[in-house]
Amino acid sequence: MIQYNTTINGIQVQAQYTEKSVEEIFIPLLHRLSSIQQEKGRRILVMLAAPPGAGKSTLMEFLKMLGEKEGIPVTVIGMDGFHRYQDDLMSHRIMRDGREISLVQIKGAPVTFDLGGLTERIRQVAAGEECGWPEYNRLLHNPVENAITVKGDIVLLEGNYLLLDREGWRDLANFADYTIRIQADEQVLKGRLVERKRKSGTDPEEALRFVEFSDLANVWECLAHTREADLNLLMDENGFYTLA
Repeated sequence: MIQYNTTINGIQVQAQYTEKSVEEIFIPLLHRLSSIQQEKGRRILVMLAAPPGAGKSTLMEFLKMLGEKEGIPVTVIGMDGFHRYQDDLMSHRIMRDGREISLVQIKGAPVTFDLGGLTERIRQVAAGEECGWPEYNRLLHNPVENAITVKGDIVLLEGNYLLLDREGWRDLANFADYTIRIQADEQVLKGRLVERKRKSGTDPEEALRFVEFSDLANVWECLAHTREADLNLLMDENGFYTLA
């Protein structure tokens, strides 16, 4: 077993991966991406899409670390930096289950992201431009603008909805040179999401209420409407990945 510690969106995260997954999935993936980049002779953009709670951000950071060991440097970015600002979400409302609610109550749903801004920045990255990229901080509850400078030949972008088969979202995959998808059991994701919410300082009961009202709807959306990818993975109850 390989232990890995990192910080994701301002929160300390501990993860572990099996040696089998590292040797049979992750290292071959990095070498495959390196080959694609060399064949194309330009920057390549890789998109990883997964439901909330599937460990995609941590996995991408692990791939970055592993890439350094393999001599395959990668740049890692996420779509969470394109959350609309908290004040904006609090001032806009939407109908959900027959009643009007604030967008902040369903934060994380597709409608709470700046899709236009995300699309334009993805275009810049895919075009090989050096540009700033925002990161989301769960303790601040807002994006931090230009937290990362995107450069390098292999860029890994992760997010819930990058392969979402919905109007507007489905166009994002056109910018990708390679795609990865993670699937997982709904109840496993629910438990992980509640724990993540608690770590951001939320009361346990409130964390459960938020996950059941908001996050699970996003889980269902991802599980039901994410398109097939070049590489499809399954995450089990232990957080371990296997080929789908």
